[in-house]
Amino acid sequence: MTTDTRADELRAWLARTCPDAGGPLTPITGDASFRRYFRVTTDAGRRIVMDAPPERESTGPFVDIAGRLEAAGVTAPRVLASDRDRGFLLLSDLGDRLYLDELDDRSADPLYDDALGALVRMQADIPTSGLPPYDAARLDAEMDLFPVWFLGEHLGLGPDRIGADPKATFEALTAAALEQPRVFVHRDYHSRNLMVLAQDNPGVLDFQDAVAGPVTYDLVSLLRDCYIRWPDERVTAWIEGYREAALARGIELPDRGTLRRWFDLMGAQRHLKAIGIFARLWHRDGKPRYLADIPRTWGYIEALFGRYAELEPLARFARERDIATRLERAAVEA
Repeated sequence: MTTDTRADELRAWLARTCPDAGGPLTPITGDASFRRYFRVTTDAGRRIVMDAPPERESTGPFVDIAGRLEAAGVTAPRVLASDRDRGFLLLSDLGDRLYLDELDDRSADPLYDDALGALVRMQADIPTSGLPPYDAARLDAEMDLFPVWFLGEHLGLGPDRIGADPKATFEALTAAALEQPRVFVHRDYHSRNLMVLAQDNPGVLDFQDAVAGPVTYDLVSLLRDCYIRWPDERVTAWIEGYREAALARGIELPDRGTLRRWFDLMGAQRHLKAIGIFARLWHRDGKPRYLADIPRTWGYIEALFGRYAELEPLARFARERDIATRLERAAVEA
């Protein structure tokens, strides 16, 4: 841990809050935010310490959503102690067995069955009152990251080279998202935020940005993961398993064809956002970790071209600007 003033404050708070904590604070690879995480050993076992600078990150949403997840029977880090003014939390430790590291052809079905079961519980049992709405303004702002950071900063296409085609697709994708029933949405429900547990699997992380939004959003995050890709026939089977379980819990869903249309178009919206974020993390924040995930994420979008009229303006733009070749060139130059 670096010797900075905030680190000293964190150590002092931990000494007061958890006197039996022993040994050093071991840094844990964090997410793409300003939060830092550390593991510490106590008499009761390992714990996680979160450092969320209050001028950058509020701990309030984390504490709120952690409580909602626990009430719904979904495993998440428990908040054991907090100093919300300083942005320090002491949490239970869900271990270090990431879904992403343990998924393979044999493990995928049972692991996704567990994750889909937890998703159904979140959608059926967590109230959306008090959560920010995943409304048109938010959906549009997310997709606007794509032309600014990916097309502009990453591929070097100025506004005069972009034109109106992407925007036409963005508007159609927003409309499709707003057709869907509203439920609790985790927003990053994927293999890097799910932990493999021996009991009450999975452990769910990084939930503080939850909103009330489209019913397929978390399903897309899980099954069209930016970090691991599965054959379409397996994804289709998992969607059907989810649909049966969700309907049994009273979650409002349409016929299979409409659900798949919502799923695919919601995926396009999410992947446009993700590509923009990945490019921004590199060009603004100097974090190259996610650049390798851009081709896979763009590939999800390309695979839908020709299947949905809503995507035709973007498909035309991608052909005319030869986005595939530009993406390959940018990967070499990064």
